[in-house]
Amino acid sequence: MSKRTRRSLYACVQRCQFETQRGKTKPDPSNSHLNAMPVYVLSEGAAPGTRMPAHLTRISIPLITTRMDCVNKSVKGKVICKGPLMSLAADDFTLKSVIQEEESDVLSQNMSINIVLFGALAEEFNQTVSQGDVLVASGFTVAESSTFQDDKMHPCNLLLSGHNACLYVSRLLPPSDPISPVANKRSTILSTEVPRRPKVLKYTYVRLDDLKPKTVVNVYGVVVFFKPPFKSRGPDFCSSLKITDQSNQKIGCTIFCDKIDDHPQVFQVGDIIRMHRVKAQLFNNSITLLNTHGFSVVTFDGAVASAVEPRTSSRSFHFDQEDRRIVGELRSWAASQTLIPLVPAIPLAGVQPNSYFDLTCQLIAKASIDTTCTLLRVWDGTKCPRALLKVIVEPNVTEGPSSFSKEKENLIANVLVYDNHVEFARELKPGDFLRIYNLRAIPGSSKVPGLTSSQSVEVDHLAFHLHGGTAYGRGIRVLPENSPDVQELKRSLEMFAEDALSDSELLEVWSTPPEYLDEDTADTSTERSCDHDIRPVKLSEVKRCDPGQIHHVRVQLRSYKPRRLHQALKLYCSKCLSLLDVPDDELVAGLFSEACRDSGSCAPPPWLFSGRVNVPRDSSGSPNRALSIHLSTQLMSEGKTKELVFLMGSTLEETRRLAAGYQNVVPVRSSDSHLALLDLSAPFLFRGRKRYYGCKQCSEAAVREPRADGAEVIDEKVIAEALGVQLLQFILLMKLELQDATGTLDVFLWRDAELFFGVSAEDAAVDQEAQRRIQQTMDALCPPGGSAGKRPWLNVCLTAYLGEDDEGLNQTCYQICHTTATRASSTQSEPA
Repeated sequence: MSKRTRRSLYACVQRCQFETQRGKTKPDPSNSHLNAMPVYVLSEGAAPGTRMPAHLTRISIPLITTRMDCVNKSVKGKVICKGPLMSLAADDFTLKSVIQEEESDVLSQNMSINIVLFGALAEEFNQTVSQGDVLVASGFTVAESSTFQDDKMHPCNLLLSGHNACLYVSRLLPPSDPISPVANKRSTILSTEVPRRPKVLKYTYVRLDDLKPKTVVNVYGVVVFFKPPFKSRGPDFCSSLKITDQSNQKIGCTIFCDKIDDHPQVFQVGDIIRMHRVKAQLFNNSITLLNTHGFSVVTFDGAVASAVEPRTSSRSFHFDQEDRRIVGELRSWAASQTLIPLVPAIPLAGVQPNSYFDLTCQLIAKASIDTTCTLLRVWDGTKCPRALLKVIVEPNVTEGPSSFSKEKENLIANVLVYDNHVEFARELKPGDFLRIYNLRAIPGSSKVPGLTSSQSVEVDHLAFHLHGGTAYGRGIRVLPENSPDVQELKRSLEMFAEDALSDSELLEVWSTPPEYLDEDTADTSTERSCDHDIRPVKLSEVKRCDPGQIHHVRVQLRSYKPRRLHQALKLYCSKCLSLLDVPDDELVAGLFSEACRDSGSCAPPPWLFSGRVNVPRDSSGSPNRALSIHLSTQLMSEGKTKELVFLMGSTLEETRRLAAGYQNVVPVRSSDSHLALLDLSAPFLFRGRKRYYGCKQCSEAAVREPRADGAEVIDEKVIAEALGVQLLQFILLMKLELQDATGTLDVFLWRDAELFFGVSAEDAAVDQEAQRRIQQTMDALCPPGGSAGKRPWLNVCLTAYLGEDDEGLNQTCYQICHTTATRASSTQSEPA
């Protein structure tokens, strides 16, 4: 239960106690017979109004107010949400539920109301009443609802406590149960004994494209993005998901729970998730789902062939053949959409320097380095081909074995986790099976923080770092023992001692090209758009030709680099032809923080008007902060106050939020009492979600007034020219290994990459749909873990040109051109 819910319950407790002291709920001696049983369950199938005391007058829920006289009044409604029983003190309980009026002559949106029960009544309600039951409440008081603005229900709550409060409950007969309920032998004319037969439940699930704001629903979906649970700013944990279904609607979900175990057990993209009682809300013009009272979640592995085994921490949950059918349909649909998984976990043997990857492994030991860093010693039964960073720690600070055999030590990787992940790492135990998301492999010289006295600098060693934050789903999850990935990992660890092949023998096996590939078993998934009238040739013939020629080939994609999309995105300078990696958020955030510290007073140029602006609050409700902004007086005179602002003293996150309300945001800092741009490793311009970078080598950056004469729109080109910045262009750069029956050939996909994928590199930098399309294309052309027989055949146009290798020597290079990836529709055979 969230902090806000607990707060509202405690407020209700205090309000109820206060009203009791004032005499509003004093016990009535004439009702002393109610002490024995405050909740009455009527005969199954009987409506609660048929055997009610005659002196009670029913009032419609929309007509309830805090000023009404509650004496001898009753309220009828169906239980649509039942919250958990909470213990406030010894023998003191409270429970919050929601009832909804189904029959009313009053037209109103306030048809649902919160009821809050206290003491023995709450305990009896928890044991007796189920969601879907119809009840009549009497002996209540009315108070204002402190959650009215959030749940959009009735502005009042019904409070039930003490001897006057009473509930009459009715439930329907099970459709095929021939056994009659045993009559209660008590002499009361109102009640019969509560039958303890299980209630037949029927849940209705809403398609994601049918979600409406302010409704509480049950949904199924396929996970297309997720962040493992992380500590929120409050006392609970938060996890973030994005799901889809056959409607192709993508919906974000935010889950808050006190315990990590209560969060969805999602381990990879493609998992199936079922959520009960989530609330649809409108946020930034998009529907999002939030957990609410009575939230329940179950997840399933998304692989078509895997067993349908629910994953949940709940001790009891509903699951039947209808659920199996829904899971099966979602699995099949997701497989046809290549949603499973977008990026598979990579073993240590396949890790490349400068890569981000997901690692499935077993924790064998751990040690605290300092308050911001923890060492995890892990293995997965494979050996990284590169030398790994060694971390020396004292045996007395190590949890788990401090030494291993030489053979096993060669298989162990040292993972350094930082910042917010340290708290989670404290709870891990040696022997746990883990999946570490967005782990970074850093080559070169590395030092371990906190160990400078005993740790020597190691050159050309690979280090594994899990940086702070949750970007790209970064985090750690403990995998259950019955997970298919854990079972596979266990087999790998068991086979370690039995594996007789050496590393060189394994490399030779996997590097040997096939003698023959069946070219008649798969679809062609690319098409050429060129006008070249040349016959297709084999790769062996391409290699024998001189540079400067065009070739048509029919090939399969054997492998590609990089495996992670963000590494394929580059920044290209058309002036000096330099190619740069896109700076990650941690580097950029550091540059913004440094600029904030250095932002002293400065005198802006006369063409700027200075003022302050409040940064919009984020979803966590952080306090507002006023920042300095500078606007062009010329644009202000033209009424274009939101066309361009120069922003000073902001963090990266604040800049992103402000960019949603202005056309162009240029971050600036103070330098020698004058305005200056930030270091060009940071974006010099924000346009909505898009960021623009400048070339350090070719730019002569300075804060100058843009001249928009003749320009219909002030865009990135106009601003870059005014500021003296050489604009860098986003590009996609990948290295593909092609193969046919005669051999393999490494080629580049660069200048025509946007044509190949059908998306722009600029969109791929910010748009998840564009990113998904690229990843789906690559997974279709080179299925993760798939054999050569599953890979489609591609009709490709290649251009050969003369380039230089790393040592400056000439070599023939190849690039894909005039080729577009298409969705395969039917099986095609190799032409004769």
